[in-house]
Amino acid sequence: MKTKTTSTSSGDAKLIVTDKAGHKLASAPASLMTPAQFHIRRILVPIDFSEHSQKALRYALAFARQFEAEVMLVHIVEQMVYPGDWMYPPLAATDFEAEKREKMISRLQALDAGSGIRTKHIVRLGRAWQEVIEIAQEMKCDMIILATHGYTGLKHALLGSVAEKIVRHAPCPVLTVRPEERDFL
Repeated sequence: MKTKTTSTSSGDAKLIVTDKAGHKLASAPASLMTPAQFHIRRILVPIDFSEHSQKALRYALAFARQFEAEVMLVHIVEQMVYPGDWMYPPLAATDFEAEKREKMISRLQALDAGSGIRTKHIVRLGRAWQEVIEIAQEMKCDMIILATHGYTGLKHALLGSVAEKIVRHAPCPVLTVRPEERDFL
C-alpha cells in the first residue's frame, strides 16, 4: 500500500491510499487524517484538602509538566445556612474572613511548593460546583481535573455529587480521578 497527498482544484489537500498496482483503496480530506493540535494552557483543580483531591492535584501537575501549563488550585468555602437564618443577608467581608482566606491560600501554596509548575491559588465563598464552573469560564481553563469521593446510595443522595454537577456544566473537558486510580509518584 502507498499513501500520497494530492491537491484538488479548490486547493484542498486530499490523502489517497492505493494498492501495489495503483488501484485507489480509500481517500479522505487531509484535514481529517491529520490530528488536531491539543493545547492545554490552564488546568483547574478543585481542592478540599482531602487525600482524593491531592491525588487529582498530582495528576494535574503531571499534565502541566507535559504541556507546560499553569495549574489553578481552587478552594471553595461553602457558607452554612441554618434553618431560620435564611432571612439574614450573607456576611460582609470582615477581617476574620480575610484572615481565613489568607490561611486557605497558604494551605494551597503548601500543596504545590517545590513543584516548579506555575500556579495560581483561588479561595471563594459559595456553592462549590457553581464557583468552579464560574472560575473555569472566567479564567478560560482548558481542562478541569477533579477527584471523586465515590459516594453511593444514601450518602450520594443526601450530599449530592459536586463532581457530577461540574462534569455536567463545565465549559471544558473534565478528567475525574477516582479513589481507586493508580497514582503518580
